[in-house]
Amino acid sequence: MLWACILLPQLALDAVVRRLPDPLSPLALVEGPAQLRRLHAVNVAAAQAGLKPGMRLSAAHALLSDVRTVAYDAQAEARWQRFLAAWAYRHSSLVSQQWPRAIVLEARASFQLFGPWPRFEERLREELQALGFQHRIALAPTPRGARVLAGLRDGLAVTQPAALHALLDNVPIRRAALPDDAGERLQHMGVRSLAELRGLPRAGVQRRFGAGLLDHVDRLYGDTEDPLECYLPPDHFDARLEMGYEVETHTALLFPLRRLIGDLCTYLSIRDGGVQRFVLRLEHEQGATDVEVGLLAPERSSAMLFELSRNRLERVAIAAPVVALRLLARQLPPFVPAMRDLFEQRAQQTVEWPQLRERLRARLGDEAVYRVVPADDPRPERAWRRVAGDAVHSAQAPARPPRPSWLLPQPVPLHDRHLRIVSGPERLESGWWDDDAARRDYYVVETSRGQRAWAFVPPGLREGWMLHGWFA
Repeated sequence: MLWACILLPQLALDAVVRRLPDPLSPLALVEGPAQLRRLHAVNVAAAQAGLKPGMRLSAAHALLSDVRTVAYDAQAEARWQRFLAAWAYRHSSLVSQQWPRAIVLEARASFQLFGPWPRFEERLREELQALGFQHRIALAPTPRGARVLAGLRDGLAVTQPAALHALLDNVPIRRAALPDDAGERLQHMGVRSLAELRGLPRAGVQRRFGAGLLDHVDRLYGDTEDPLECYLPPDHFDARLEMGYEVETHTALLFPLRRLIGDLCTYLSIRDGGVQRFVLRLEHEQGATDVEVGLLAPERSSAMLFELSRNRLERVAIAAPVVALRLLARQLPPFVPAMRDLFEQRAQQTVEWPQLRERLRARLGDEAVYRVVPADDPRPERAWRRVAGDAVHSAQAPARPPRPSWLLPQPVPLHDRHLRIVSGPERLESGWWDDDAARRDYYVVETSRGQRAWAFVPPGLREGWMLHGWFA
């Protein structure tokens, strides 16, 4: 096996920066009690002004008064690590997130699908860049070895165990990612490298540091098996973005909405599925407003889902300032892409019917777009019914004489002395069981203006014409 480690040195900071419209402005994450607030992480703009992790917040404000501060949230950092583990799961079936700010995945089995390691590595970097996360990537025969190499230098790739052993032997003990504070303690004892640590008597090391350190080193070098806690993707999607300020307009919600939709589509591609219904929750200081987005068929196109969500969102009145936006999707059915010909030619501006249908439903309402299917009633005004979606199987309509393409809602008198009968009559007798009996003789007629109409009269008569529809 070959293991790739994706180290995320600024995971908590990137999770905040990616939701901001202006990610280049100075930003710092702060932690600690109110009187002893310290900087947990800073972005590039803040670092250029002299700010650095561990600095007191008061000192940071003295250097840069307009720096934006956000409270560090360890739980949010863990949620984003799970999200990136789900993203990595689309590239490998063996993914682990057991170490903080690191994702490890088995890479050799993916070479057949994504190509050799340089091409696979480039793909990983492009997708991480698009998601907005800084990263360091390394490849090694052991997962712990890959983690150590990623901390040493970005882009290191070692494929042979012997080469890994030689490289690890020269790793400084403080940078070997040893458990707890073993690296610092060994450094104070005069141990400078992993080679020196492995040269110490194992019994003495075990007495001072416990069996865990030796077990870690053996797994690091590949001398023993390293069973990882493998990641399993959840069966639903739940993501939340805090605004950091009160939002009172729909326009200000579009940027975080686009981020959430992009994350949802990334998760759907991992599951090789689609979404048919999800909820946008606008959280206020008191209460929340739910905006339901439903589709007639599963979809996972980010552009389409964003447009539908935006149209639904714009139809909702924001009753109170929004402080957070949450997207919750529980109905994630399988997604079946539309079949197309290899050399199909499509105009640039054309839109497929499923996407056009969802756009119309989002703009006009769920009840405005429907299918028309035959019903088991011969009366023209009751011979059809509305059906939403594609799930209902429509029966084949019985064979009948020609019917007009435009059927009037209600028959109206037809006053024309020069009507010409084209065909007919077609007698209709029905409805005796529901107190709406109909006894009519239908004709296809031509008016004096040359229009072809569908009209009826009482049985046996040729006067009192009632117009019921027009032929195209």
